Amino acid sequence: MTKGARKSYSPEFKAQAILELLKEQKSLSELASVYEVHPTLLTKWRKEALANLPKIFEDPRRKVQDEKDSLIKDLYSQVGRLTMELEWLEKKCGRTAPKA
Repeated sequence: MTKGARKSYSPEFKAQAILELLKEQKSLSELASVYEVHPTLLTKWRKEALANLPKIFEDPRRKVQDEKDSLIKDLYSQVGRLTMELEWLEKKCGRTAPKA
């Protein structure tokens, strides 16, 4: 490896190392030696894995529905603002628009 170049690890490698770490059969130092990585890096990977663990169990259909609901809410809000602006402008100009 050249000086200054960073070593990159595959997601599979990280997952295997973190699984071993979570089993708690070996110490952090032992696993760092086995996987030839710094203990701090293993700790970082573990924190990242635990933080993202709930995302594994999310229902993607629910996310799509939430996005649709959010879009509908935003569109209704925009329609309301535009309607109020139109009414204000018509009042200022002294015009009345034909009611539909």
